[in-house]
Amino acid sequence: MNRKVVLVAFNGDPTCFVHVLLNALDFKEKGFDVKIVMEGSATGLVRDLAEPGQPLSALYARVVQAGLIDCVCRACASKMKALESAERQELAICADMSGHPSLADYLIRGYQILTF
Repeated sequence: MNRKVVLVAFNGDPTCFVHVLLNALDFKEKGFDVKIVMEGSATGLVRDLAEPGQPLSALYARVVQAGLIDCVCRACASKMKALESAERQELAICADMSGHPSLADYLIRGYQILTF
């Protein structure tokens, strides 16, 4: 069984993104090598959820503290006006595929890709 999973979040709706956060923590607790890649409108949540008191901010903080966010898309974070926030949070910024993260690189490294 593949024990390496990357959760790719495209959807910026917090009601959808909560499932990425919960699943990442669940995979980690069950011994998986799990990573989150934030793409599309989901990159805007980097800015929004970093604010204390926002819904999901405590859950987001747990995921960040656990080091589960592997990559934030440079092009999308810039478009969503969240790039500076991602940099302040010291999240890795990826841009190796025309400004976006390369999902092929995760497959090459043996990760199963799940999209949200």
